[in-house]
Amino acid sequence: MTNPIIEKLQKEIENFSTQSTTESIGTVFSVADGVVEITGLDGVKMSEMVTFTASTSKDLESSLSDKDKIFGLILNIEEDSVKAVVLGNSDSIKEGDTVSKTGEILSIPVSEEILGRVVDVLAQPIDGLGPIKEDKRMLVEREAFGVIDRSPVNTPLQTGIKAIDSMVPIGRGQRELIIGDRGTGKTTIAMDAIINQKYEDPATRPICVYVAIGQKESKTAKIVEQLRAAGAMEYTTVVSAAGSKPAAELFLSPFSGVAIAEYFMDKGRDVLVIYDDLSKQAAAYRQMSLLLRRPPGREAYPGDVFYLHSRLLERSAKVNEKLGGGSITALPIIETQEGDVSGYIPTNVISITDGQIFLDNNLFNKGIRPAIDVGLSVSRVGSSAQTKAMKSVSGRIKVDLAQFRELEAFMQFASDLDESTKAKIDASVRVVEMMKQKNGAPLPFEKQTVSLYFVSNGYLSDFPVDQVLSLEAELHERLEAEAPEILKSIRSDKKITDENKEALDAFLAKFVTSKK
Repeated sequence: MTNPIIEKLQKEIENFSTQSTTESIGTVFSVADGVVEITGLDGVKMSEMVTFTASTSKDLESSLSDKDKIFGLILNIEEDSVKAVVLGNSDSIKEGDTVSKTGEILSIPVSEEILGRVVDVLAQPIDGLGPIKEDKRMLVEREAFGVIDRSPVNTPLQTGIKAIDSMVPIGRGQRELIIGDRGTGKTTIAMDAIINQKYEDPATRPICVYVAIGQKESKTAKIVEQLRAAGAMEYTTVVSAAGSKPAAELFLSPFSGVAIAEYFMDKGRDVLVIYDDLSKQAAAYRQMSLLLRRPPGREAYPGDVFYLHSRLLERSAKVNEKLGGGSITALPIIETQEGDVSGYIPTNVISITDGQIFLDNNLFNKGIRPAIDVGLSVSRVGSSAQTKAMKSVSGRIKVDLAQFRELEAFMQFASDLDESTKAKIDASVRVVEMMKQKNGAPLPFEKQTVSLYFVSNGYLSDFPVDQVLSLEAELHERLEAEAPEILKSIRSDKKITDENKEALDAFLAKFVTSKK
């Protein structure tokens, strides 16, 4: 009978390999504020991940799991050393610790299971709902699609907000900036856009990715709870980089968000990504760059801060059918100071995007919410991303509001105005009132179409302005109860046909008569 120990030794000898392997090892030269200078690490690449191991536990490195290892990201390659930012807590890293190359460019694991979850910048779950299965690793930094790979933006992305869908329409594959002072409702618009997707057909409904950059964890938790209560979390992923996290995580979080979006776009799906907000990402990048000893430029931002945002936002696209026909629509958010859109970061992002929704503090304080300034807001895709139904009712709205802004200054002299000017102001005041909307209450586009048709065709001229919104709510209730076929036909045809128009006019006339 053979001895099992001898048998095991014989197998070990048979499988013994004399081939040597080389591994590039570096040493931590200095560490401060999450930035590590490394010497002796040859052949390393930009954006490559490295791992840190305490000098006292070198033998344990191979037994450490990915969760136990501390990762770094190479961002500076210099003559005698390289510099990396630590992804996580840098307190345990000391001078003399070992640094190993991974040979991998920074990537994150993604799968269908990431929907409905809250994750960190490395796509690790932080919501306590268990692990997420990995289907594919997506590069955090990836080259954007070229012009040949793209197709025209012509499919609307409905936000459920009357003022946006009628006057600054957003198309799937567009980049529309939401810009305004603190507390003017920028995040609210983004949340309504996500919630409104529940009205879309589940087969074509856009996947949503919300990236919280430098937000309080309590605010992010409230947003997740709001989305869950509205039934929107089932098609949404939240990427959270709280304000308490290191600058490197705030800098990387939008790139992680777009990498998750690209996973679904590669499958031919439409995706909506919200970056809330890129001002905080730029500030984190400035902090990191100064610690990396990169030369500061205007307002102490590094010279490539424009490139930071352009390479992120250029990844939003509508790709052609050969590549699956998917799209990424980006709604970046930028915070202004005292309404100054001429600041460095606002002007940078305005020049990269396809239009902006400008939220005005004065309008907000007047009670016009959402506080969208029609004069400064624009969509460069325009009505090509609108349904025919919305296009038919929104043209007159834009004209009415443009005239109203010009005539607003004369309203205090109302007694001196001629009848036609008074009538124009009177109609425009009702349009402004109709554009008001409560938080978290987006409207499907067929109801928006009916509301705008209702106000722009003079049905409200005999009612006081303060009754406009209550009449609108009652009209929607009555339509759903008494003539749901009108709403269904507008939604399916995506336009107001002759039959639709006749039935709608008859219903509105009857409704107005009943309310007088």
